[in-house]
Amino acid sequence: MLKVIDSHCHLDFPKFNRDRDETIERARNAGVVKMVNSGIDLKSNQATLALANEYDFIYPTIGLSPLVVSHYGNEVANSIILQLELHAEQAAGIGEAGLDYHYYKEDKEREHQKQYFRKVIEIAEKYEKTLVIHGREAEEDCFEMVKDLDKVVFHCYGGSIETAARITDAGYYISIPTIVCFSEHHKKIAENVPLDKMLIETDSPYLSPRKGRNEPAFVLDNLSVIAEAKGTDPETIANATFRNTKKIFGI
Repeated sequence: MLKVIDSHCHLDFPKFNRDRDETIERARNAGVVKMVNSGIDLKSNQATLALANEYDFIYPTIGLSPLVVSHYGNEVANSIILQLELHAEQAAGIGEAGLDYHYYKEDKEREHQKQYFRKVIEIAEKYEKTLVIHGREAEEDCFEMVKDLDKVVFHCYGGSIETAARITDAGYYISIPTIVCFSEHHKKIAENVPLDKMLIETDSPYLSPRKGRNEPAFVLDNLSVIAEAKGTDPETIANATFRNTKKIFGI
């Protein structure tokens, strides 16, 4: 059995409430030996830390989603920044955090997201933690803001091949989500990202490669698709991404 790590999932989300333990057991039985669970707001950060306390193979990253910044405003965002400061030492990484331009088109809205992303960047730098980036339709701006950091993961990357090359040339990592199983653009990204800079993820419960809800066990679906794109075998992809994920998160 191949051993893999799901580098980004949300097992604390309500869609797993009815069968969380069973979902985790299915993942382990499938060969997912470690999972990185990512928080996005006060509640999910707290739940992520609690999950990591309960399971020694689940590792927490705590963050501030740009969607939370834009939707809930400064008071909520400030409370999350304080939470990140208080619990950074307990986390394997800081994030997800970043910029999301998909719904927010105005310069003022985007500058508001940048204001809080800068605060998160400062925390990652202060505590020497890996920064996990959410950068939807904002990959280039995210890269420009973080390029002085040492440890960065672009989670669920969907940007251009050119920006991906700049990211990996800087020594950063790109995580390939399970939508690679049906997205030609993501297959092209996987083909071009160097294997020593690649992670794999589900972003579950989202982006399922099968019908219905995604879950960490399905990260294995990535292996054959990426292997075909890169002209190699699934074992090579599993071993490389396993090694990379352990290295970047120190797990």
